[in-house]
Amino acid sequence: MEQEEAAVGDDAQSELTYHIERPVYDEPFVRSQLLHRKNKQSLGLRQKLAQQFQCSSERAKAAVRSFLPILTWLPSYPVKQYLFQDVVSGLSTGVVQLPQGLAYAMLAAVPPVYGLYSSFYPVLLYTFFGTSRHISIGTFAVISLMIGGVAVREAPDSMFNTLHVNGSNTTDLDVVARDAKRVQVAVVLTTLVGIIQFVLGLLRFGFVAIYLTEPLVRGFTTAAAVHVVVSQLKYLLGVKTQRFSGPLSAIYSVKAVLSDITSTNITTLLLGLSCLIFLYVIKVLNERFKKKLPIPIPGEIIVVIVSTGVSYGLSLSGVHKVDVVGNIPTGLLPPAVPDFSLLPTLVTDAFAVAIVGFSMGISLAKIFALKHGYSVDGNQELIALGLCNFISSFFQTFAITCSMSRSLVQESTGGKTQIAGLLASMVVLLVVVAIGFVFEPLPQTALAAIIMVNLLGMFKQFRDIPALWRTSKIELTIWMTAFIASVLLGLDYGLLVAITFTILTVVYRTQSPKSAVLGHVPGTGLYYDVDEYEEATECEGIKIFHSNSSIYFANSDLYVNSLKEKVILAALCVCVVKHVTEELWVKPF
Repeated sequence: MEQEEAAVGDDAQSELTYHIERPVYDEPFVRSQLLHRKNKQSLGLRQKLAQQFQCSSERAKAAVRSFLPILTWLPSYPVKQYLFQDVVSGLSTGVVQLPQGLAYAMLAAVPPVYGLYSSFYPVLLYTFFGTSRHISIGTFAVISLMIGGVAVREAPDSMFNTLHVNGSNTTDLDVVARDAKRVQVAVVLTTLVGIIQFVLGLLRFGFVAIYLTEPLVRGFTTAAAVHVVVSQLKYLLGVKTQRFSGPLSAIYSVKAVLSDITSTNITTLLLGLSCLIFLYVIKVLNERFKKKLPIPIPGEIIVVIVSTGVSYGLSLSGVHKVDVVGNIPTGLLPPAVPDFSLLPTLVTDAFAVAIVGFSMGISLAKIFALKHGYSVDGNQELIALGLCNFISSFFQTFAITCSMSRSLVQESTGGKTQIAGLLASMVVLLVVVAIGFVFEPLPQTALAAIIMVNLLGMFKQFRDIPALWRTSKIELTIWMTAFIASVLLGLDYGLLVAITFTILTVVYRTQSPKSAVLGHVPGTGLYYDVDEYEEATECEGIKIFHSNSSIYFANSDLYVNSLKEKVILAALCVCVVKHVTEELWVKPF
């Protein structure tokens, strides 16, 4: 029984107060007198299966719409309101997607044209299967670097060194055979990534992304940015060094570049620095005047066109020995079955790429969905990414996810649906089938500059460190562990170490919950920790002990010890503890 009395003073500043009287129940009384469990009829296994697989026309339609989200919005697509904005957004995104596809193929250790393939097929497929309206699917620096590390590990340069036919001890590197092998590795890895993501989506495992906490992801991606920059130094300087993978690969790469820095190609360096400075200025201008510009200035495509023209006009490849993109075959490749004999050695890497790719995609998709007032389905996103990777791998692509920079372009230029993504893929298709050969003189140092400038956002994540220091030391430790482990051990082992450490912190938090003795704040109905707040005073004859974690076998002893410690310090009498749901009420004998 509850009685409530409210008294409001005549003064405008008077407070509304409540006086509540209620009986105190114990747990046996609640279970025996107040609450009675419902009698639920248990179903047998056959009945459960029959109920689960029962089919009707409405259920079939719902299943089809869930699997093909495009059917939920395309029939009611408002052409007059959305089409023009989607066209502008699609063309703008396609202009950005083209140079990024060429550049990120270098990170994946495959010829640049495969970056264009990976910027077409998956984007086309995501239009039909994805639930986000704004993310831009395609190549991404972190995923490309992870794939490149696996490709270099499975097909190192040393496997393709051939002796000179004249019998000398010198060797030549068979670049064609090496690239073909690396493409095979990347394609098979992508197939396996697609299978894993698709199966996880069918099993409703979309929740796995919660185990990649924000500090872990941000520390990991910052470390990936370090790896990417290190891997591009040789292209920026024009030096010839091998590509390393595995633990300490970043250190070995820097050491190799520094040891050969005397052979820097000055022309390559000057061209790369010019592109780097120009792209940085354009990025700053786009950020500063984003509200005034109808569309962002396409700095990347400007760099590609100008540097290609300069390279062709001055014959930089022939005269100044500047490394260029080289042969870009015209047209699309016919579908081919991947070499599945490589699968056994790629399972662990495929799981890492699948989880990281999904985590990147779903986190960005949720940000845009929250901003624009719609929802995304994590399980369907897994299925969509899985199908994009699996189907596209038969057309010689490497694994993809969404790109933050392109997604921001697609959203900021007014994109409303994935029609914008579809048009962006058409821009890439036009280049592949018609004018791909135009970009053959494109200097690799220009692509390296594009990659480095696109990583500026990731390096800004170092600002997380002082913020986490003030808010949560444990979250800061997770960030630092993910960063240091990924830089030193490589992205694959670093991710494993980071996830393991994060799980250990969860165990630590549950084993060492924060406990407090609560006291009443006079004149209010509030109760706070008496050790932290002067106003909080304990009620005479009653001790309120609060713990912020549920009790289980791993923390039961610590809980009892904490309770005893609080009792001894407070010099209170022996108490009887009752744990009711999330709160603990302690009464004296």
